[in-house]
Amino acid sequence: MNICSLVPGATEVVAALGLEDRLVGISHECDTPQTLAHVPVMVRGRIDSHRLSSAQIDAHVGELLSGGSGLYELDEARLLAAKPDLLITQDLCDVCAITPAQVARVLRALSPTPRMVTLHPHRLEDVLLDIERLGAAMEREEAGRQLADALRRRLDTVRTTVRAESRHIKVACLEWLSPLYSAGHWVPDMVEAAGGTDALATAGLPSRKIEWEALAACAPEVIVLMPCGFTVARAKAELAEMTHHPEWQHLPAVQRGEVYLVDALSYFSRPGPRLVEGVEQLAAILHPSCYDRRLPAAVERLAMPETSTPIL
Repeated sequence: MNICSLVPGATEVVAALGLEDRLVGISHECDTPQTLAHVPVMVRGRIDSHRLSSAQIDAHVGELLSGGSGLYELDEARLLAAKPDLLITQDLCDVCAITPAQVARVLRALSPTPRMVTLHPHRLEDVLLDIERLGAAMEREEAGRQLADALRRRLDTVRTTVRAESRHIKVACLEWLSPLYSAGHWVPDMVEAAGGTDALATAGLPSRKIEWEALAACAPEVIVLMPCGFTVARAKAELAEMTHHPEWQHLPAVQRGEVYLVDALSYFSRPGPRLVEGVEQLAAILHPSCYDRRLPAAVERLAMPETSTPIL
């Protein structure tokens, strides 16, 4: 079976189920596992996010979408040459990855027409169910079920670990910094599983633009900065937009020194197996006493202001 996966999280599932050698096409964002360098890239972005600030990226995205242009280019000739039997795409977000509508014309030119699995997860459990769907589509049904169940067991372990804590910490998860966006979809589920309460978002609903007044009004005890698709290093380059704002120093989380940077690219933005590791990271952030007060290596705590006091 020739598999073309245009969704990074799905590509991780393909590899986890032992079918990496069946991949005949991926997107430019499919970077895990690192052994994918030989697989032809079928999709490339129209925005060079590495050279632009968050505000500039947001402006370019708005311009392209309002003009009816997609954010991604499909290499139609390469896709036709690959002749996939199975094509994996998504229709959750026009900003995150190429959509089924963009590949429809090419599909009509392929003979036989490949089967297409379209992912549309909103909740954390949806992501796990998609792993099972992908396993079935790739004739690895039992392996897909076992992978999803193993991830569920890890989530249960986190819930058990933090269950003794007397209260849930109020958390603000920010998916974009300029302008501000709260992190939606599966992120509130991740916060809940880690023993927290999402102060800005409702599980299953999309990320949304918020004003600084809304962030201040929710008085978060902890802030987790997770700009969509950014690593910790990339997010740090955008911090001035946050820390120079006049409201910043008045936020309870800032005063307590409870602001954290996480690798959203790997553990929060992409609906895939590594979201569970993101939950484990959140649990260590929110309930340090349950984890020997050791932060995971992928998490960075911002320097505590001189006037700050530790969270109780």
